[in-house]
Amino acid sequence: MFAAREAWKAGLWAPRYWAGNIAAGVIVGVVALPLAMAFAIASGVKPEQGLYTAIVAGVVVSLFGGSRVQIAGPTGAFIVILSGVVAEHGVAGLQLATLMAGLMLCAFGLARLGGVIRYIPLPVILGFTAGIGIIIWVGQWQAFFGLPAVPGHLFHEKLWFLVRNLPRLDPVTTAFGLGSLALVLLPRRVLILQRVPGPLLALVAATVLQGIAQFPQLATIGSTFGELPRGLPLPHWPGGGLDRIVPLIGPAFTIALLGAIESLLSAVVSDSMAGTRHDSNAELFGQGLANVLSPLFGGIAATGAIARTATNIRSGGCSPLAGVVHAVVLALVLLAFAPLARNIPLATLAAILFVVAWNMSEAHRVVRLVRHAPRADAVILCLTLLLTVFADLVVAVNIGIVLSVLHFLRRMASSVDVASVAIPDAAPGEEGPRVRALRVRGPLFFAAVEPLRAAFRAEPSPVLILCLDQAPFADATALQALDDEIAAAQARGVRVILCGADARIRAKLSRMGTLSRLSAGDFQPDLAAALEAAGRADSA
Repeated sequence: MFAAREAWKAGLWAPRYWAGNIAAGVIVGVVALPLAMAFAIASGVKPEQGLYTAIVAGVVVSLFGGSRVQIAGPTGAFIVILSGVVAEHGVAGLQLATLMAGLMLCAFGLARLGGVIRYIPLPVILGFTAGIGIIIWVGQWQAFFGLPAVPGHLFHEKLWFLVRNLPRLDPVTTAFGLGSLALVLLPRRVLILQRVPGPLLALVAATVLQGIAQFPQLATIGSTFGELPRGLPLPHWPGGGLDRIVPLIGPAFTIALLGAIESLLSAVVSDSMAGTRHDSNAELFGQGLANVLSPLFGGIAATGAIARTATNIRSGGCSPLAGVVHAVVLALVLLAFAPLARNIPLATLAAILFVVAWNMSEAHRVVRLVRHAPRADAVILCLTLLLTVFADLVVAVNIGIVLSVLHFLRRMASSVDVASVAIPDAAPGEEGPRVRALRVRGPLFFAAVEPLRAAFRAEPSPVLILCLDQAPFADATALQALDDEIAAAQARGVRVILCGADARIRAKLSRMGTLSRLSAGDFQPDLAAALEAAGRADSA
């Protein structure tokens, strides 16, 4: 259910809700203004493209997403991916990849894959978000300290270059950076300023100071990118044909995957704060539609923004009207105040991104998990973080998920038990018990085959009963192994009786041909019936 329709059914479009949502939309628009420009610059594109993205995605996701309080736009999580795509394929390539990612997200939503994203383990999510935070933080040293352009593409090369050139920092640029950082954090410490967005306070103060003093060595939006154009551009195709589409499939899928994770995480956070319940499939479709339209208007990739969504809820937003108003505020700022943006220092935007990187890293949660979580989860988190920083985000997420799955399978396999069942009043034969009963406790799947084989081949007895009443499911590998062991046991002259299997496992045994391998009366509903059948055979 789309957010606009869900809000309509809940009566949230009624006039009595207008004031609160308009006020929340204005506040969120003010907060989003410096963030949109900072994220765009850090991604390797012009600052106005961040505003275009926030405007288009803000409207589309608010109306067609799956959460009625979600605020979308450019986010810090995308910086690492988008800057890499720009470096390799240019801005037009990034926009084409974003459009392709939007189509993928729409397909994810239509295929109802929204619930799959929640199966990504927490150590993997914390690992790659903390890694992204580190990359963003180091990536802003150049603008914050006024250092020379950074060569190289690998993280360790950039870090080493920046560390070697730190003595060459520009005092004026560094002073602006430190002052801006203090102003961003100031509202958290001063009670009277707590309702003033820190990024906006730093942006206004630094811009006014530069407008008055005009420090020539201080890099600004005007000196680096020129003046911001007024208004949205007309829709246009980002460029490129089939020859450009194939190389961009990989980056597009990465953008789609990260956008899906980020937007659904934001929707989950908003549900816990606002007491709502989002539609994950509609959320993916809305995010996809936003990423299809954003590059057509000159924008870049967008997703749900957790900080702006939280601000919306805290400010009283409860319907898509707040997201639409936030986009309108940004459009009005672009129309009326674009010329003033030329004096915005890049060091101020870097200071804002410093705080964003720290919040994104969630250092306290990372430290807590590393200290208190099981060792395997802590290792997966650290490995995902290191791979994100020093290798590649997609590689990090893939390896993190694979390791998590393998660790889960190992624990699941260790929980499967094939144990002997004590048989009351069992009459032993000359060479041991006449009847031996085994019970499978846990799922019969490929990682649990060895305990099953070992149990079949342990103590020989003329009759072997296998009870499956505590096996919740079985896969093809385990069923094939069971069939092989039954055939081998029968070849040794052992009578095998199966019992207790539920309807689903019985159907699978039938399709596998295992039931037809058994003699008449060798498949029983429970252990008691199986023991009775074994006793009848003995008496006969």
